[in-house]
Amino acid sequence: MTLHTHAFPPEHLRSCVLYALPGLDQAWEPLKGGRVNHLWRVGETVVKLFQPGGESPLFPNDCQAESRALAFLAPAGIAPTLCAQGADWVAYRHVPGQVWSKDPRTVADVLTKLHCLAQPDPTQFRHGANGSAALLAQAKAIAALCKAKLPPPPNDPAVPPKETCLIHGDAVPGNMIATDGPITLIDWQCPAIGEAVEDIATFLSPAMQWLYRGRPLDMAETSAFLAACPPTVAKRYLLVKKLFHWRMAAHCLWR
Repeated sequence: MTLHTHAFPPEHLRSCVLYALPGLDQAWEPLKGGRVNHLWRVGETVVKLFQPGGESPLFPNDCQAESRALAFLAPAGIAPTLCAQGADWVAYRHVPGQVWSKDPRTVADVLTKLHCLAQPDPTQFRHGANGSAALLAQAKAIAALCKAKLPPPPNDPAVPPKETCLIHGDAVPGNMIATDGPITLIDWQCPAIGEAVEDIATFLSPAMQWLYRGRPLDMAETSAFLAACPPTVAKRYLLVKKLFHWRMAAHCLWR
């Protein structure tokens, strides 16, 4: 789902991209898909222009973090290939395929591969909420920004922090491209060092599924997804899912 397209790239962006990629003197085709930033396809390259003020309390919009994530993930084959970058733009290789819509087990597979990678330099990325106390505090902080009020949050289940990994940070269906092979994860403006369960909860969010697919996952799809996740991750998600749902409700209310 998209809110807009941006037909004509700014001249300064065209100049910067052509300077970095001299062979990219082709037509710029606006792409649907970005809810905040503007995207164009130029031949076999995608150019993404970041918009100021595009972040939310839950989902950052960090151009440099996306560049660092794509560079780090290059050997893993689960993200687009970074071609060039600027202060407010990135260019990466176009990934042919369709936005994910079915078989949640394929999503579990690619997220598990991501979460099992060696952790990058922790100073290069933001750190996500780790453990139920931090998650509840973050959710309450988002809710406090809203004029309307939510029902009281669920009780803290006292789930302690655990080891962290690189997470996508915005693991919604619109950021997953189904190809002939494994899924490719795109739109890396929200990466973090955090818990694997963060990406699991975002993908399973009924709000995010409805927003991008028009309906939440049903019980069979949810069960298939969790069964394909590592058992420890699935178990941890079930312990804290009420907190994640309440935090997402706070985000939607803020929106």
